[in-house]
Amino acid sequence: MAAGHECYHCKQWIDAGVEHDCWTTTEQALTKDLSEDLRDAWERVRETAADLGEQRIYASHHSIMFARKACYFFVRPKRTKLELCIFVGRTIKSPLVRKSVATSRTKVAHLVNIVHRDQVEAPLTDWMAEAYGLQDATTTGASRKRKKKSAPRVKGRSSGGQSRNPRSRPSR
Repeated sequence: MAAGHECYHCKQWIDAGVEHDCWTTTEQALTKDLSEDLRDAWERVRETAADLGEQRIYASHHSIMFARKACYFFVRPKRTKLELCIFVGRTIKSPLVRKSVATSRTKVAHLVNIVHRDQVEAPLTDWMAEAYGLQDATTTGASRKRKKKSAPRVKGRSSGGQSRNPRSRPSR
């Protein structure tokens, strides 16, 4: 197998050393016009997330994604704020959370606006860590919650041993 990687966006195989730019967005392009306060806040968010452990950090469209197996949070840099969307396994009740939306059976997305570096502290950093660790919890939980297979049904038979076809004669 040749060295390289699969592009996260277009799913195309990219050989090692080959330039690939299906999305021209970069972290730098998304954060270049931020004010000094927002740039400081962005740097603190990125450092905090990077310290959590191994992950992919990449720009996608208007957002900067933080992902392990799947995205656990992303940041949308805006002109006057950083909009964080954090995915955790519960609904967080806090004045910091602007909106909560269930995105699946196991995840709830929480929108938080950041305007200053000092906002990137507990409980926000705790939520980021919780989101990072959620994939470990859902991976082990999913294997335990699998449904048991039921016994296979015999085709063409209903209860009482009679055929479902009204034209057929009962066997004697």
